[in-house]
Amino acid sequence: MKSPRLERIAGLFVLASIGCIAYFSMGLATVSLRPSETYLVEARFANAAGLINGSQVAVAGVPIGSVTGLKLGSDFSAVVAMKLRKDFKIPSDSIASIRGHGLLGDKYVSLSPGGADDFIAPGGRITDTESAVDLESLLSRFAFGAMQNDKPEKKAAPNE
Repeated sequence: MKSPRLERIAGLFVLASIGCIAYFSMGLATVSLRPSETYLVEARFANAAGLINGSQVAVAGVPIGSVTGLKLGSDFSAVVAMKLRKDFKIPSDSIASIRGHGLLGDKYVSLSPGGADDFIAPGGRITDTESAVDLESLLSRFAFGAMQNDKPEKKAAPNE
């Protein structure tokens, strides 16, 4: 015979498990169920290697927004669109830098607020930027540069 009490407990356990999975999956995906007040700004970088849509935008390590788009500008630079919290105003002389969480960590945009009295308007552009450091190119320059220095120099043939 089946026990209805045991079936109810098992059913409640399954429903609670599904609820927990849904809650944590939304939290991990940074999906917010409540609308937040944001505005868009953009920055132009010479190199945005490692930056992707959804990358974090932070000030002093505190997240204040996310990257919403990457495109190639007419001058072959990377134009990065960012969505920032409305309550955070960026001084016009602020610096946007692409940083990484450790050597192999995800890239994010770090904003260093300036001291100007005027602020960047919604839809405006951050003009002072620092591009990402490309570790692969640095290592290859070092390796191939060291190999070039190891080659023996050609000696001129003596004139007879």
